[in-house]
Amino acid sequence: MRRTLLSFCALALAAPLAVPLAAPALAKDKITDAQALAVVLADPRRDGDRARDAHRHPAQTLALCKVKPGQTVIDYMPSNGWYTRILVPYLGEKGRYIGLNPDVRNASDYFKKNFSDTATNLPPKVAEWTGVTGDRIGAYNSDSVPDSLNGKVDRALIMREVHNLWRQGLLRSELRTIWNLLDDDGLLCIEQHRAKAKAPFSYTDGSKGYLREKDVIALIEAHGFELAGKSEINANKKDPANWPNGVWTLPPNLGGVKDEAERARLIEIGESDRMTLVFRKRK
Repeated sequence: MRRTLLSFCALALAAPLAVPLAAPALAKDKITDAQALAVVLADPRRDGDRARDAHRHPAQTLALCKVKPGQTVIDYMPSNGWYTRILVPYLGEKGRYIGLNPDVRNASDYFKKNFSDTATNLPPKVAEWTGVTGDRIGAYNSDSVPDSLNGKVDRALIMREVHNLWRQGLLRSELRTIWNLLDDDGLLCIEQHRAKAKAPFSYTDGSKGYLREKDVIALIEAHGFELAGKSEINANKKDPANWPNGVWTLPPNLGGVKDEAERARLIEIGESDRMTLVFRKRK
C-alpha cells in the first residue's frame, strides 16, 4: 500500500538494511511517481551511488523514458547495479525488472568471463543490492530469453553500452532481441558517451567509448526503430571528448591518472558528455 511521502521516508530511514529498498505503493493519499522515485533515490542503499546522480540525472532520465511503477523494464547490461538499485524498488510489487546481458557465445573472452550465465549470477546480486527476490526479477542472456516474453516489455534501457555492442559485433543481434521483446508501444532508451560531430572514425569505432550522435541514431533506426525524442539532460559541455585513453580517463574511473592535480581537474570536468535518446518500434 502506498503511504504518504513523509511517512514512507520515516520508515525508510528507520528500517534496517536487510529489508528491501524502499518501494512506495498505495495508501489513502497517493503520492506521485516523481515522489515515489525521490524516496527510492534517497534510500540508504544508494549512499555509494548518489555522487553520480548529479552527472546521470536519474529522475529526469527515467521521466524522459516514461518509466513508471508497474511496468516491465529491461536494464541492459546492468553491470554493478547502479540503475538496478533504482529500478527494482521504483517499479514496485506490480512491476518486473529484467536484467539482460548479451549472447556472448561468440564474443571476446572478456565478455564471456563477465557476462555469461546471467540467470545464475545476477539474481543473488540483485537480492544483495535491493533485498528483492522472486518473480519480480528476471535475468537472462539474450540467447536464453523465453519466447513468452516477446511483446511483453514496456521499456528497455541501454545505458552507456552501445559502444561495447558496436565494437563486439553484437549490436544487430541484440537490438533484434530487444525489438522482439518490446510491446508495440514500448520504448528503447539509450544514454551514450557522445563524440564530437566531426570526430574521425578512428576515435568513434567504440574503442574509446565515444560515438557520434548521428551515427547512433542511424544505427538504431537501421534496426527497426525510429527516433521519438532526445534530450540534453546528460550533456556536459566541459568534456572535450578527445581523451587519448578514451572516456575512462574521466570520473568515475579516472583510469591511469595518478597526479593529484590532474585528478582534481578531471573531477571538476565531471563525467562524459552524453546523448540521451528515446526510440519507438518502427512498425
